Amino acid sequence: MTGVRRKARIAALQALYQMDYIHRPEEILARLASHKGLPQEAHDFSKDLVQGVLQNKTELDNIIRRFAPAFPLEQMAVIDRNILRLAVFEILFDSGTPTKVAINEAVELAKDFGSDSSPRLINGVLGSVVKEYSRSD
Repeated sequence: MTGVRRKARIAALQALYQMDYIHRPEEILARLASHKGLPQEAHDFSKDLVQGVLQNKTELDNIIRRFAPAFPLEQMAVIDRNILRLAVFEILFDSGTPTKVAINEAVELAKDFGSDSSPRLINGVLGSVVKEYSRSD
């Protein structure tokens, strides 16, 4: 059974993915919450994640560029880019999520939604981010 926060991360990832093409986050999140039958707690968490990523997008993208120099952000798969944005946000900006949980959840999202190489990319970039910023909880 998928936990509430996992469902929220999936909804947030799907919303961010769609926002790369359509720019109406509230509408996208409401539709996803309704379609997926998300409980209010999951809807609120996914909304917080999306808002946090959008508010910090420039800084998140700069961090990702720094730790994934072989993968230009603009050429990176949309799903990988948004998984990294979510995870880096949770690791560096959202103290409510333990680092290990954020990394594990990101790798699981990459396995579920990314390519065969996505989990390795996500894990490598996030490992470097954590090492540099040394938040280990």
